[in-house]
Amino acid sequence: MNTQNKTIKIIGAGLAGCEAAWQAAERGCKVKLYEMKPEKYSPAHNSPSLAELVCSNSLRSNAPTSAVGLLKVEMRQMDSLLMRIADETAVPAGQALAVDRDKFAASVTKHIQNHANIDLIQEEQTILAEDPEMQTILATGPLTSEAMADSLAVLTGRDRLAFYDAIAPIVSTESLNMDIIYSKSRWQDGPGDYLNCPFDKEQYLAFITALGEGDTVPLKEFEEEKYFEGCLPIEVMRARGEDTLRYGPMKPVGLRDPSTGKDPYAVVQLRMENSEGTFLNLVGFQTKLTYPEQKRIFRMIPGMENVEFERLGSIHRNTFVCAPLLLEPSLQLKSYPSIYLAGQLSGVEGYVESTAMGLLAGFNAARTCYGKELIPPPPTTAFGALIKHLTATDPDRFQPSNVNFGLFPAWEKKVPKKFRGEKRKEISMAAMAEWFEKLN
Repeated sequence: MNTQNKTIKIIGAGLAGCEAAWQAAERGCKVKLYEMKPEKYSPAHNSPSLAELVCSNSLRSNAPTSAVGLLKVEMRQMDSLLMRIADETAVPAGQALAVDRDKFAASVTKHIQNHANIDLIQEEQTILAEDPEMQTILATGPLTSEAMADSLAVLTGRDRLAFYDAIAPIVSTESLNMDIIYSKSRWQDGPGDYLNCPFDKEQYLAFITALGEGDTVPLKEFEEEKYFEGCLPIEVMRARGEDTLRYGPMKPVGLRDPSTGKDPYAVVQLRMENSEGTFLNLVGFQTKLTYPEQKRIFRMIPGMENVEFERLGSIHRNTFVCAPLLLEPSLQLKSYPSIYLAGQLSGVEGYVESTAMGLLAGFNAARTCYGKELIPPPPTTAFGALIKHLTATDPDRFQPSNVNFGLFPAWEKKVPKKFRGEKRKEISMAAMAEWFEKLN
């Protein structure tokens, strides 16, 4: 590698691509960032902005004692652009970090467009080619085009994998019946950041019966039905049993109805979608129901009898590689070290995790440009736990994963459960400090 060539090519300007571009540009590298929008859109995208959030506006828990919250802490330590913007565009969501998705994407777009070291080129790239004289980061995301996926498969010599991800509907707040719906966050006293639609048993049984009988969008002949467990369509969960939803997204525990003083039999929660609170997201209600069926069945939810839909749910392909066979801990392809994979394509799942892999890819590509050693993050950090999952999992059992404490090293000594999150944070902070010393 010619370390005098400090230009990095990044394909895809979603969460991972934008974070990778920012990290590399901030370190003095020239970045050519390619994005096919607005020339062409994927089946799930509709905004010309960069870093468009598709599935939900929630980045999940912000608590540093949770695995994803700890990953956020580490990303902020690494000066993550997208974490900073997420904090600036946050909307009320209890202990979670949720954002106004339009303001979030607009701010990311502005920062990328205005950076002196980033050249945003809005045209589709369909071929991935090795160039030993230039670092390339592929961050085309879960909806990577067939042409680009085919090009990647040629380089790796392995078939791509795919599963299908579903999107939850968004509804208009003013169309809700607030005589039935109440405001409360789980286990918290007084009004909360979530709106709750309470079911009695009869209403719940009628609702899940309709779900079970509802028409869904059929898969194409070449498509394989393989869902990510953390983002199952609501009707797929329903098929697993009568009470599955009551122990999942419709769990009523900790959400006592103030009008009755009792816990409802089941609950559908609604979370703010924008800072004005005019739109709401149905929490956990990803779906592959047809549009007419969504309108019919979801209007059976108490308080949503006359609801207006801002966006209906849909289903889309999610492509990823078998990372343990293909990737180095640096996120470089083993056979083509000038090529890095970032985001969900690398085999992680979730907004935060995808952004984190973009951060590492951009960081490592920049270090390579300057001839610096690539040192993977310690496995006791959230960054390191994800990298270990990508590179050390049994390939035959590999599937995309959110960050979770199950990916971290086992405890050397027994730690009481209630102290484990704080202990993980303490260990991570010490490990990050040691890592930074090695990097400098």
